[in-house]
Amino acid sequence: MTDQNIIIQQTEKYAGLYGTLSPESLSELGDMLAEDVVFIDPFNRITGRKKMLDIFRTMFATMVNPHFIILDTATSQTAGYIKWQMLGSLKSRPSFSVSLVGMSEVHFDEKGQISQHIDHWDSASQLLAKLPVVGAFIRWLLGKFSH
Repeated sequence: MTDQNIIIQQTEKYAGLYGTLSPESLSELGDMLAEDVVFIDPFNRITGRKKMLDIFRTMFATMVNPHFIILDTATSQTAGYIKWQMLGSLKSRPSFSVSLVGMSEVHFDEKGQISQHIDHWDSASQLLAKLPVVGAFIRWLLGKFSH
């Protein structure tokens, strides 16, 4: 199997796990991660499998029915790309629904495990602008950059 085949197969497998992610399937997701995986999103920059899985454990603990819908996948010579939509609501405020669209960029080590998972999504317009108090400022700020 060539490196490109590993990237294609592992990206599809990872996307499949994301699309069915549950507290019970976190260990299966963890099996795909390198011990020293780097995870980056708009709010986190952490290193380590346990710390990355803890982010998902927190998501399940604080949200009602959080889930990902896989919209598309693609690969390059060096990485896999998974476009997704995340849906759910907050347990502390069920009326606050979450709907985010983003893309995960995943890199693999020589064993085919994920060495980097970098999430790209717009936290300002998709999340922060919807919050009480700070949301008004974020919406004003975003308006300054629009035409």
